[in-house]
Amino acid sequence: MIYPSIDKLLTKVGSKYLLVHVASRRAKEISQTNHLQMPESKYKCKKNIGRALEEVMEDLIHIK
Repeated sequence: MIYPSIDKLLTKVGSKYLLVHVASRRAKEISQTNHLQMPESKYKCKKNIGRALEEVMEDLIHIK
């Protein structure tokens, strides 16, 4: 099972395409800067793309 659920993520973001775009950009940023929005122990995922999705779910990434 994938965490966070796509259904819950789509309540935060308007479309699947925007979600993929935002998460991929944030994952790339995490890999380049190694800067996380939450303490590392709070993440359930170990990969950057999962961590980016968790940040979207927690409203740490604001979409304009």
